[in-house]
Amino acid sequence: MTCSNNIFLLVSLFIFLCPSVSAANNELQQLLSFKSSLPDSTQLPNWSKTNNLCDFTGVTCNANSTVVSLDLSSNKLHLDFQKVSYFLLTLPNLQTLFLKNSNITGKISPLARFQCSSVLTKLDLSENSIAGPVSDIFSLSSCIKLQSLNLSGNLLEYPASNSKGLNFNLESLDLSYNKITGPNFMHWLLSRGCSELVYLSIKGNKIAGSLVHLQDCKNLEFLDLSSNSFVGELSESFAKLTNLETLDVSSNLLNGSVPVGICQDPKNSLKVLYLQNNEFTGPIPDSLGNCSKLESLDLSFNYLDGTIPSSLGSLSNLRDLILWLNQLHGLIPEELMYIKTLKNLILDFNVLSGSIPSSLGNCTSLKWISLSNNQLSGEIPASFGQLPNLAILKLGNNSLTGSIPSELGNCRSLIWIDLNTNLLNGTIPPALFKQSGNIAAELLTEKPYGYVKNDGSKECHGAGNLLEFGGIRQEQFNRISTRGLNYLGDMDLSNNHLSGSIPESAPFNTFPEYRFLNNTGLCGYPLPQCGSDATTKTGGQNKKSSRRQLTLAGSVAMGLLFSLFCIIGLILIAVETRKRMKKKEAVLEGAGEALSIKYQPSHV
Repeated sequence: MTCSNNIFLLVSLFIFLCPSVSAANNELQQLLSFKSSLPDSTQLPNWSKTNNLCDFTGVTCNANSTVVSLDLSSNKLHLDFQKVSYFLLTLPNLQTLFLKNSNITGKISPLARFQCSSVLTKLDLSENSIAGPVSDIFSLSSCIKLQSLNLSGNLLEYPASNSKGLNFNLESLDLSYNKITGPNFMHWLLSRGCSELVYLSIKGNKIAGSLVHLQDCKNLEFLDLSSNSFVGELSESFAKLTNLETLDVSSNLLNGSVPVGICQDPKNSLKVLYLQNNEFTGPIPDSLGNCSKLESLDLSFNYLDGTIPSSLGSLSNLRDLILWLNQLHGLIPEELMYIKTLKNLILDFNVLSGSIPSSLGNCTSLKWISLSNNQLSGEIPASFGQLPNLAILKLGNNSLTGSIPSELGNCRSLIWIDLNTNLLNGTIPPALFKQSGNIAAELLTEKPYGYVKNDGSKECHGAGNLLEFGGIRQEQFNRISTRGLNYLGDMDLSNNHLSGSIPESAPFNTFPEYRFLNNTGLCGYPLPQCGSDATTKTGGQNKKSSRRQLTLAGSVAMGLLFSLFCIIGLILIAVETRKRMKKKEAVLEGAGEALSIKYQPSHV
């Protein structure tokens, strides 16, 4: 009886294992056939019969040794998508397939007998060269469980004229950086509903027209429509998307006012609001103070006017307040002191007036304060010395007075300070850089930045401008933040009323002369050296410099006069010589005529 039971168990186990073994063998043959179809036989070198299927590069198996995930990203496959669909998408247990940057070409349209894995949920085909109309994605509708589709960075174009909208329920769709144009794309895309959509990005195309109402996309959490050509106003319907966490419509041609009701629902989830680089006008609505979860607000590069709402001080999670290059006026609100999470305060190129609130010293997370090119007055707050993470301080092109506070020496992360073109006086405090430059690598890597160099024009003061804007790739600034800076990276104190000796220690001796110019009483390297009395010696040096300039000017003038006299003399000599030559020619001509008459033969 025991023997019979054992035989029964063995037979049952064999029957149970046979399908798994058979499935694994089929998958092995399928993957080996895929490899043999590659133009380059050196790709995927460990894909061979001698190796276990689950040890193949990029392959992930489940407990039954069947393939559930495949990641061949950044392998140079050089393959048409039809072969990808035939060999890979048909793997019966495949749940995720990643082929990012793998040199996939052709169109999305698969082979006629294509049958997608019934459990495939995620497909990443980004950064390839897949072309054709974007409506070809209907061919993937046989992937009935597909939830996430990434086709960013390809060559997809406007949908075919007779095609309809999406007919399968995706949760995530990324079509950014393709070649999609036309005014009605959004209407086409969402014409058959978007109730399941959570993530949508179509940034970096050339899509035009007005923004359609998206209130039916009730589950939408991430929406990126940036860097297109959308026109018209931003609809109040966005206020109905209470699950929306990120809204980015930057770098379009949108106009009108910023919607007042954008956070009218107390259940709103908005964390990121990017409206920069458009044509928005009017004031910043007070109602933005209702966006209680907001972490990053960028309204820069518009035509907004009015004052900065004090209600923004209630945004207890705000990390970035970026409003540069607008027409904002009035005072910087004292209420900003309540935002303990604030890291980047960028208000350059407005018409802000009054003094800089000393209460900003309470925002101890601040790493970037940029208030240049306004009409600010008063003194630089000594309370800035309480900001241990402050890395960039830009206050140039204002009307600030008083001295440079020595308390800035407590800013141990400071790498950039620009105070040019103000009315500052006094000496440069040596304590300014006693702990400067010990900046953590992660401090300046959350936002894209760009450096605009001074072109040397009279209208452009200082060394240049370090600016934040979305058009610059992140990696361009990471090189600065990860170079292990030991000292202040840059400083500009030009065009003030500073006096005294420039400290001789680093980093002062590393900055060029023009960083200190137009400070009448300032001396020391790289400017002329100071004597026992810096001001007197500076004045004496200025007088000596003036005498040298006068002597040089006189020498140049005498040289020019002498050269002029020489030229005039040469001209007179040339004219006189020419006159004499003409006279001589006339005499010779007369003599010739006389001889001709004298010896003329007679006709008698």
